[in-house]
Amino acid sequence: MELRGAIALVTGGNGGLGQRICHALATEGAHIAVMYAQSREPAEAVARDLAARHQVNAAAFGCDITSDAAIAALVRDVLARFGRIDILINDAAFNKAIPFADLDALTPEVWDRIMAVNLTGPMRLTQAIGKLMRAEGRGRVVNIASVAGLQPTGSSIAYAVSKAGLIHLTRCMAVALAPEVLVNCVAPGLLEGTRATANLRPEQIARSAEGALLKQAADKDDCADMVVTMCRTGTMTGQTVVIDAGRVFH
Repeated sequence: MELRGAIALVTGGNGGLGQRICHALATEGAHIAVMYAQSREPAEAVARDLAARHQVNAAAFGCDITSDAAIAALVRDVLARFGRIDILINDAAFNKAIPFADLDALTPEVWDRIMAVNLTGPMRLTQAIGKLMRAEGRGRVVNIASVAGLQPTGSSIAYAVSKAGLIHLTRCMAVALAPEVLVNCVAPGLLEGTRATANLRPEQIARSAEGALLKQAADKDDCADMVVTMCRTGTMTGQTVVIDAGRVFH
């Protein structure tokens, strides 16, 4: 798909990886809707920076993706500003570091919150926006999962299961929305300088980097570049690409 002039909605667009994705798409000429959950001022700053640096249209939109009403309002507001949505990047996520063995700490409330943001939210957004894309005759959805969805690792059991579900949701939505809409997924390993990493225990961060063949964290720009590739492609759908400096092979 031609990205110049395309309209991209990036959830979690003010986060460490989300900002890189926004800038990578804007570099290609895409206009950006930066979605945030609570941090309005940082998201608006990202939008201003995108507009100034790349000469594209950009604006910030707040949304609680666990709410159907909020999602409907988000879609309405983005359409009012930009006219359509060509690209959806599901990057928003929530985690809480809980050792796998500490099952008592994995409360129903924690489980439900992680699932609502990391899995059900992307499903609701893809449902709502995917049908609009099909009506337009084209669209791209890229989900941001994690290597925790490919093996039992990560900040908690709930986080790992939510990302495994997001990877399989990618496959299922690729089937549901074909042929007009292509759906793919990036599964990063450890990324430095993100809110998700900030929630990890120090020993988890050290173990993740040491366990990679390249002995380093994954690169956020590599992940953002892969998102751009998945938005541009015309023949790849239902796929998950791991970027993790050589930890997980699938």
